[in-house]
Amino acid sequence: MFAPTLLEDKVALITGGGTGICRGIALAFAAHGCHVAITSRKIEHLEPTRDEIAALGVRAMARAADVRDAAAVAATLAAVAAELGRIDIVINGAAGNFICLAENLSPNGFGTVVDIDLKGTFNVARAALPYLKAQGGSVINISATLPYLGTMGQAHASAAKAGVDSLTRTLAVEWGPHRIRVNGIAPGPIEGTEGVRRLTNEQSRESALNSCPLGRMGTTDDIANAALFLASDAASYVNGVTLVVDGGLWLRSARILGEA
Repeated sequence: MFAPTLLEDKVALITGGGTGICRGIALAFAAHGCHVAITSRKIEHLEPTRDEIAALGVRAMARAADVRDAAAVAATLAAVAAELGRIDIVINGAAGNFICLAENLSPNGFGTVVDIDLKGTFNVARAALPYLKAQGGSVINISATLPYLGTMGQAHASAAKAGVDSLTRTLAVEWGPHRIRVNGIAPGPIEGTEGVRRLTNEQSRESALNSCPLGRMGTTDDIANAALFLASDAASYVNGVTLVVDGGLWLRSARILGEA
């Protein structure tokens, strides 16, 4: 168990922070003393989580922005720094995905996922750099195990997340001298999330349970705990790593997600 003051008085910006995995990270950070700003395209996805964060006794902020829009991202980062005083941690969690075989995938569909997942991660990280330089900090990019597997129906998301992993390594090298650590988390299937609801069916979930060495689906707490570690001083010498958090599932099968 981490100390309740693990991230005391730090400020985090979390994209996609209103729902799913990133909501869990936002609440975990707040429970450990971190002031949290969350953003996504729609403010209605953010306001309930913002109120939950504030109820934990820290400052909370919600602002709508599309990570594909570099100008909107820059304005959001400036607003967060102005309201909360600084930015120490950035979680890049905004993402889009759907199941589609490559032969049926339109250029627009492919490009949309790349724009959200990969370009959006770059836009946010780049806009955050001046604020992180002020005192050092941590960037955590939410990736996926998809590109490690050759997962059918996921050419678009796999390409985007492979790019995110590569970006993580490059930024870790370039930004390390500024005392900024850049790492990633590649979650497996996380129970109760929109991704699992949309991208799996009863048969593929059962296959995942049977194949996972730990015999269970992941939880948002599993990912939040990994993020707490990577964002904290406990990981002060961890840089350029994408941490797989999937119970060892990716080692067992390349055909579980979306399997017919």
